[in-house]
Amino acid sequence: MKVSGTPMPARLGLFAAGTVLLAVSACSAPSPGAAPSPEASASTSLASAQASTTAPPSPSASPGTSAAVGALVAGFPQKLLPVMPGAKIVASSFDKSSSPATVALVGSLAAKPAAVVDFYTKALEAQGFKAVPGNLVGSVASKDFVRAGNETVNIAVPEVAGVSTFTIGANVAPESVK
Repeated sequence: MKVSGTPMPARLGLFAAGTVLLAVSACSAPSPGAAPSPEASASTSLASAQASTTAPPSPSASPGTSAAVGALVAGFPQKLLPVMPGAKIVASSFDKSSSPATVALVGSLAAKPAAVVDFYTKALEAQGFKAVPGNLVGSVASKDFVRAGNETVNIAVPEVAGVSTFTIGANVAPESVK
């Protein structure tokens, strides 16, 4: 799939979902017995230094925005983005106050990326989304969907050591998440 040919809302959804994944990754503890890389040590030191500083709340946060780590956020639209059976929820977010409404889900499970993409393709197509041509970004399984010309969903599924971590970002009409 050519990134330059991706509709702007889909790229924004991917950006939003990627941001959630990066935020979760930055907050995650390394697995036991794993040796930290020099880059990880540097980012951990930077994160520790920043964590000791109290920052004011973000002026852009809105009352309808919420996020959760390790669980579905309250009010998460599971009809729109169902959790794949067997998946562990890494993070979720939901902003129903914006237009379009934004929803993000990060999960992981021991499955091939193609199986994850297939599950979400069926779930989204059953709701009227159409798959956009293309299945990869580089070597990562990635799929974009569009509905009614202005609602978009992107799923990206990298696999490491037999574990697929999927990131889904959706930008949909506010009535789609009720």
